[in-house]
Amino acid sequence: METVLVTGGAGFIGSHFVKRLLACDDITGVTVLDALTYAGRKDNLGAALSSPKLRFVCGNVLDRSLVDELAAGHDAIVHFAAETHVDRSLVDTVPFLATNVLGTHTLLDAARRHGVRKFVHVSTDEVYGPMATGCATEHSPLNATVPYAASKAAGDLMALSAYRTDNVPVCVTRSSNQYGPRQHPEKLIPLFITRLLAGQPVPLHGQGQHIRNWLHVEDNCQGIELVLRSGIPGEVYNIAGGTDLTSRELTRHLVRLCGADWRAVTYVPDRKSNDVRYAMDWSKIANDLGYRPTWSLTDGLAQTVQWYRTHPTHPERPAPEVHLPSVHRAVLDATAPVKG
Repeated sequence: METVLVTGGAGFIGSHFVKRLLACDDITGVTVLDALTYAGRKDNLGAALSSPKLRFVCGNVLDRSLVDELAAGHDAIVHFAAETHVDRSLVDTVPFLATNVLGTHTLLDAARRHGVRKFVHVSTDEVYGPMATGCATEHSPLNATVPYAASKAAGDLMALSAYRTDNVPVCVTRSSNQYGPRQHPEKLIPLFITRLLAGQPVPLHGQGQHIRNWLHVEDNCQGIELVLRSGIPGEVYNIAGGTDLTSRELTRHLVRLCGADWRAVTYVPDRKSNDVRYAMDWSKIANDLGYRPTWSLTDGLAQTVQWYRTHPTHPERPAPEVHLPSVHRAVLDATAPVKG
């Protein structure tokens, strides 16, 4: 690949991935398309913004003409842009449907028209739903339980259908929970770190029994780059290999690393839908593409806490209203619940 369009490249994972691409000699140009909503910030790209190989475009993946123009000039598309926060999806599903489904469709359509050579659609382990035992493989059924995960599952199916019907060279990656520097403080690890460092209480859902696989963002980016370069079109690749922890166990690590006390932990009622355990089998990407995670939980959490110690937090901005073309708005309005 010589030129790559990265959607959501000013977000947490996307910005790490962009920096990784810019360090590759065979990548001659990277364009970031990002709407700079509450979780996307140009500051996440840091010194990369001055790279002669980087072009930044502020725009929305729902902007058909802009997406069409950008797709025409790139060999590959890596699609990170998404609404990702479960709690927000429980309050207002429309932005999730807009970005995660219609935005994905807009990109896929442009990739088809312009003969893009590779399209990597970045997704999540949450599309598989809860796993009481065992691990989901790439062939496991999708069983999303919350609006966020359902919108991502729909985007996955749109991407795979573009390969099957129009031969768009799509690969789908599904990653476990991630952490690392520059993550927005709505997510558990940065939320707890910033609160604990400030001497504030942290809210632990239920009894802290929820199990997640915690993967350093750089390991996820390694896996996505392998899929970009060598993934087989039409295939799905699970990316995991971090450490399985209950939220209570994770909180104990964070309390210790932040020099806090367990008395800062406040148990709060569980959200109305909170899957107890996610788990994926990642042997396919390991065996087929040579993926090997390199970050230990000990080193990764220590690095992350240190980053937040030395970087001031930014106040959370409200999620902006999503402005949709009239045909898209009509489709979403027709599915919205009636308020009585």
